[in-house]
Amino acid sequence: MPKVMPVSANWIIATGVIVAALYFGRAILAPFALAVFLFLIIEGFARALQARLPVLGLNFLRCLAIMTVVVGFIGFIVLLAGGVARLGGQAGGYEDKINDLIATVYGLIRIEDAPTLNELIFNEAGQRFFALIANATSSLTGDLVLILIYVGFLFVAQASWSQKLDRIFTDEDQRKHVRELGEDARRSIETYLWTQTLISALTTALTYVTLLLLGVENAVFLSALIFILNYIPTVGSIVASLLPPLFALVQPDIPVWVPGGPELGSYVFTGLVFAGVSFWQFSIGNFVQPRVMGDSLNLSSLVVLLSLAVWGAVWGIPGMFLSAPLTVLLMILLAQGPSTKWISVLLSSNGKLGSELVDLGREFNNINK
Repeated sequence: MPKVMPVSANWIIATGVIVAALYFGRAILAPFALAVFLFLIIEGFARALQARLPVLGLNFLRCLAIMTVVVGFIGFIVLLAGGVARLGGQAGGYEDKINDLIATVYGLIRIEDAPTLNELIFNEAGQRFFALIANATSSLTGDLVLILIYVGFLFVAQASWSQKLDRIFTDEDQRKHVRELGEDARRSIETYLWTQTLISALTTALTYVTLLLLGVENAVFLSALIFILNYIPTVGSIVASLLPPLFALVQPDIPVWVPGGPELGSYVFTGLVFAGVSFWQFSIGNFVQPRVMGDSLNLSSLVVLLSLAVWGAVWGIPGMFLSAPLTVLLMILLAQGPSTKWISVLLSSNGKLGSELVDLGREFNNINK
């Protein structure tokens, strides 16, 4: 049995300092981290195009990848804005249905004077909640321009990375293994991001078709939200499964084919929507995603939840979206040191770090000696 080194006071102090720096510097570091991962998505897309179109130059394909991502992002924002506008036009009908549901619930538990939706939203707790959501959303939206500027400068700066690496690591073997470490980290994160994007797109497309067939209103808006939520590990899929049924429950007009009449029809409709959305989330998440993603993530389910909570507390909404790839990067870095390798083993899903990663860490440490 390998001996696990005890955690020293230096490690505790260093961890505390790093976490504090990440927290207090989140206004700068979180947008930059988002820019790095967006850069990796675009760069991966360009390399995939180059593999299929080797005649075209990499710089041209990078420009094509940037244009594709920007156009896709603008189209996505337009869809969201259209969905919000349509939802706003139907607000009166939704409000009446929600007030009826609140009155029904209060009647079942035999409590009089049921509050209305306006009273619940505009009380002190409701105002604090919506103010928190609005601040987080506006902060993320305001950082969008800064993120795009970062991405542009990352593409400009990457041409000199190789020269800088040569000057930092003068030993050829050491430089070679540092390159391999960076390539391994890039490949793992890039694979995860691209796989997650494709899986989210597949889930969203199938869910959208299901919502249309069932007759759910605002299917485009709900599908766009599901696409975003699927980037948040575990919790995002749960929320994505609950969101359309909640909208179906308060939908003013349910389809005529739904059985149950005016009293039970909404509940039957909600159950059908929940079954349809959950089927795709469960099937793709448990059968398709593991086969496509393979061991690129290699994190235990408990670590995924803990990393979601930790990174969410440190960086807010951006931290929740980046929790999985950031933890994978941390696991790769910790695997390189003999005193921290045991932490990577604990973070991994099966206790195995992969032969390439272990060999890389061993060779790197031999060079340093």
